[in-house]
Amino acid sequence: MSRQEKLAALASTGITKAELDNIDGGTARGTTAIADGDGVLINDAGTMRMTSVETMATYMGTKITGGSLVYLASSGAISNAATVSFTQFDASKYDHYTFYFQHVIPATDETHLYAHVSTDGGSNYDTTNGNYHQQNTTDATGLLVAESIGSLANEFGICGYFELFAPHNSSSYTMSSSGNITYQTRTDGGVYQITKSNIHLAAADVDAIQFKMYSGNIESGEIVMYGIANGT
Repeated sequence: MSRQEKLAALASTGITKAELDNIDGGTARGTTAIADGDGVLINDAGTMRMTSVETMATYMGTKITGGSLVYLASSGAISNAATVSFTQFDASKYDHYTFYFQHVIPATDETHLYAHVSTDGGSNYDTTNGNYHQQNTTDATGLLVAESIGSLANEFGICGYFELFAPHNSSSYTMSSSGNITYQTRTDGGVYQITKSNIHLAAADVDAIQFKMYSGNIESGEIVMYGIANGT
């Protein structure tokens, strides 16, 4: 086949020179955003095929080893929110969950931050006093994350993490722990650390969680959710 015939055959496919250039190994990498519905060209045992980025993401997810910390969701920048909820629970992939707090500040000074759990995907959250126990078996209306959080000048909320252990296990109570929650007071400039242990007194499959101040809204900050991969 002559060069002219080859060019004519190529033109009949509808492929442009610019599109061909994109599979040239020497082509500069761009910064085009990837979104659902986009395609990826792969070599499938010697045959070039197109697959979706969703299929690629699912495959990559199966290669995450047990114990890995996997990003699931973020609240984004919080702005005077009554609650912040997360429903990205998946017992087929994750055993436990960790929530990181970045300068979470209450709108009301000297209040507490609680977590309420749900067993119906977030349609309802348990806020009943006595359905939770804090350390020393104290009745509570939720899992206590941090207490006496300040919101005055030069008080920058809390930073740290909150862990939820095996919430999918319907044969035992759901346990939680606030680890290394750090805050600074305006009055004396002291830096303090909070560690709280809690339990939800119900043997049920917990599949959503909601964070809420004891009084007032959450003024600002960010909360990020991670899953601990079970490797199955």
